[in-house]
Amino acid sequence: MKVEKTAIEGVFIIEPKVFADDRGYFFESFNRKRFCELTGLDVDFVQDNESMSEANVLRGLHFQQPPHAQDKLVRVVRGSVVDVVVDLRVGSPTYGKHDKCFLSADNKRQFFVPKGMAHGFLTLEPGTIFSYKCSDYYYPETETGIAWNDSEIGVNWEVENPILSEKDKKAMSLSDFRSPFRY
Repeated sequence: MKVEKTAIEGVFIIEPKVFADDRGYFFESFNRKRFCELTGLDVDFVQDNESMSEANVLRGLHFQQPPHAQDKLVRVVRGSVVDVVVDLRVGSPTYGKHDKCFLSADNKRQFFVPKGMAHGFLTLEPGTIFSYKCSDYYYPETETGIAWNDSEIGVNWEVENPILSEKDKKAMSLSDFRSPFRY
């Protein structure tokens, strides 16, 4: 497993060691001991989620607020996505900034999204399957989101009219959000 730091402190790109031959491939998608050693984090994942989306579906930018904030480890099982995180930690030098990563079934990369980040992804292929490991359970009363197209954040999704849920169409701007997260 290889861990790469990103422009936002606490966000990591993880590349598993893949063993491939003419029969197919094998890799460890998660090893807690190795993850903790390489990231310096002690995360206890308690819930796994999976979504399937058609091409050009944009899900996000979502997060749960305290006391149910979540660390997430995300990956693509089938298809590909542009995956985005936005730093919502007051006092962080990267507050309001975003970073993105291309994840696919082919590259098998994973994105670690710590608490205090908004998270979203855009599917690039039909039938894309996206998998999340979460450090807390889902509590709808603490879930919220920031607008995917907020000009203050400035994510270039490289799509003009993504397919959005009603909830995501109504998400607030970063300037209207009062962050409970601290750096």
